[in-house]
Amino acid sequence: MAQAPNSIYQRTGVSFAAELAFEDVHLHYGKVHTLNGISLTAKPGEILCLLGPSGSGKTSLLRLAAGLEQQSTGRVLINGREVAGPSVFVPPEDRSIGLMFQDFALFPHMTIIDNVRFGLRGMGPADATREALGAIRRVGLEHHARDYPHVLSGGEQQRVALARALAPRPSVILMDEPFSGLDTRLKDSVRAETLAILRETRATAIVVTHDAEEAMRMGDRIALLDRGEIVQAGSADEIYHAPKNLFVAGFFSELNVFRAACHNGQAETPLGAVACPDHRDGQSVDIAVRTIGLDVTPNGSDAGPGHVPGRIISRRFLGSSEDLVLAVPGSEQPVRARIRADELPPAISDVTINVRQSDIMRFETDPENA
Repeated sequence: MAQAPNSIYQRTGVSFAAELAFEDVHLHYGKVHTLNGISLTAKPGEILCLLGPSGSGKTSLLRLAAGLEQQSTGRVLINGREVAGPSVFVPPEDRSIGLMFQDFALFPHMTIIDNVRFGLRGMGPADATREALGAIRRVGLEHHARDYPHVLSGGEQQRVALARALAPRPSVILMDEPFSGLDTRLKDSVRAETLAILRETRATAIVVTHDAEEAMRMGDRIALLDRGEIVQAGSADEIYHAPKNLFVAGFFSELNVFRAACHNGQAETPLGAVACPDHRDGQSVDIAVRTIGLDVTPNGSDAGPGHVPGRIISRRFLGSSEDLVLAVPGSEQPVRARIRADELPPAISDVTINVRQSDIMRFETDPENA
């Protein structure tokens, strides 16, 4: 991969990417079923994001891959070789896996070069120093090689942790919420830099995150977990445009959700009638409308078919966009919209609402939430 112009990074040593596979993996802690039949494969050179809420099993799956824990049943394989199964357990140091922790886990009493060199125990001192310096150069921190972690910023510490994980040139690198400790302004740049390095090393990467936007920015594929199971896996485009259920849709978009019953192929909502041709008469459905799918214009302006009147209850300026809370006639439920910041005059109250059909989704109501 070509280096970006003016990049601070040196060309990175290429790893031999491996395939990492989980086959029907279960993990129990007594009666608690943390992972429930996970089958998932990260292809060689792929960046796979494990996405989900807290407690969904993401970090547990990462720890099984690293060899820090052993599953209750099922198998973990690297390039088809079983590294954890009913009768096999390969220790972490023999798996060619790099691990990057959420808190970076740098040793405060060691210099940067010693932190990076720590994982190169199988080499002689001279070779280890050379490889460590090479890894530090890759992340643009050679001028800090003799410093201690406390003098570095959060973003620089994150780069040191990445250098340490990459120094042994692992075939798979595992990253547990690597950007969660960074402030918002720094996060975007460090994430982009990390992604560029991962692409250049060509190592297979599995990244744990609870942030859907981060998963979409980084992942070639995303596996969304909930309560120890994979709810849906695919590319960001596939999952966003064809979510399997309301949970998936809500994880990737802010939604207005209306419960209605289908009659004659339509469900009535506060935003108008929505076609539901695939649902039987009388069936309860959840109609989900993305907040970005509402066009809000001043009252009296040209409106498309199916428009409804509304009144602005509150609006919050967010820089490039605004969040609106709207009252709609005949509904006790407020409607939320996100619009471009310059779309509406500042003093306006009465508006017209149009819904873009591409941002409407229909799901059969879950009996548990009925």
